[in-house]
Amino acid sequence: MKKEPPCYDISMKWILETGIVALLFSTVFLAKGRIRPFRRFVRDQRSVVSFGAGMAVAYVFVYLMPELHGARRSFVDAVSMQLPYEGMVIYFLALVGFLVFYGIENLSTGSREAVEQGVGLKFKLHIGGFAAYACLIGFLLVHNIEETLLSTALYATAIIFHFVAVDHSLREEHGVDYDRIGRFVLAGACMLGWGTGLMVVLPHYVLALLEAFISGAIIINSTIMELPGNKDGRFLPFALGGIVYGLILVPLG
Repeated sequence: MKKEPPCYDISMKWILETGIVALLFSTVFLAKGRIRPFRRFVRDQRSVVSFGAGMAVAYVFVYLMPELHGARRSFVDAVSMQLPYEGMVIYFLALVGFLVFYGIENLSTGSREAVEQGVGLKFKLHIGGFAAYACLIGFLLVHNIEETLLSTALYATAIIFHFVAVDHSLREEHGVDYDRIGRFVLAGACMLGWGTGLMVVLPHYVLALLEAFISGAIIINSTIMELPGNKDGRFLPFALGGIVYGLILVPLG
């Protein structure tokens, strides 16, 4: 009989550890832009945001993608039927995550005229999409593929910096509406995802699919924040964040 993955046994210690991280995720949004890491060394907050976006991308490419390679084999072993492409659906889900959030950005950009009518369609699309995103990230905090303290710490560090970038980007985009409504929705979504993770048990191969989806989403969301145009991204901090965190992750992989 196949042994159940560790995600089926949730101890009080694990609940406490992940609960603290979930609260940190929520605090990023509730702090109203007051969380400024490296404040003593870097005065330009936008450079810190770019550094964090680079860290998130490094986490996906250097740490999470190799995990997904192992999860692909787990997925193939767990599914009873013969798979024609040996679990390539794992990577396809990463592509889907990338395209879904690119689509949300594209649709919201095309809805600027609705912004003038109170809380517009653009705002609703952005906040709705990122609420689902934050909820899934909170869920995977409890049930990640490699359920260890180290993997949780690496995940938490990358996501906290990533959420600082998300918070900054959405505040610049939506201003008062975001501070009045959006940040509370995203903070609540983090805790909702974590709470759902404590109550809902999913097969290990389904968790692999969800992590694949969120990988693609993190890549596109971090990249969009750095795209030229009306975005004021900083290439050097973005690249530095990616390289520095990537070098930290390589020996831990």
